[in-house]
Amino acid sequence: MTATHTRPEYSAKQEWASGLTAFAAVMLSLVGLLDIFRGVMAIAQDDIFVTTRNYAFAFSLTSWGWIHLALGVVAVIVSFGLLRTAMWARVVGVGIAGLVIVANFLSLPSYPVWSVVMIALSSLIIWALCTVPHDNLYDLSGERTESTTPHHV
Repeated sequence: MTATHTRPEYSAKQEWASGLTAFAAVMLSLVGLLDIFRGVMAIAQDDIFVTTRNYAFAFSLTSWGWIHLALGVVAVIVSFGLLRTAMWARVVGVGIAGLVIVANFLSLPSYPVWSVVMIALSSLIIWALCTVPHDNLYDLSGERTESTTPHHV
């Protein structure tokens, strides 16, 4: 006798959880890429940045460039973990998005509109990663993660 294995049907809640995780992964990779570009521009001393005197958090433009470049690279790497719905990637993703918010706030005088946009995008990423319940995560390939697989006897 052969057993027929069917893929479990997704509920609306599970579809929502998968969608939010995919959203966070894509947005984190975009934020990472944009931060990489911003870092490269700052390291190259691009003329697009504004210099402000007497700012409380004064760093050189090159320093901000290296900070944004490093955050961007880590964000892109973590986004690949989010596509595999890894729990470590959710935790690190929230942390990286938080650091991106802080870095953009501190470098606000250098490029104000861009910083506000990056803060808003990073806030959406944190929201998406924090609202997905752990027990409803599905692998984007369509198979259940180990922690959500019911064990029938």
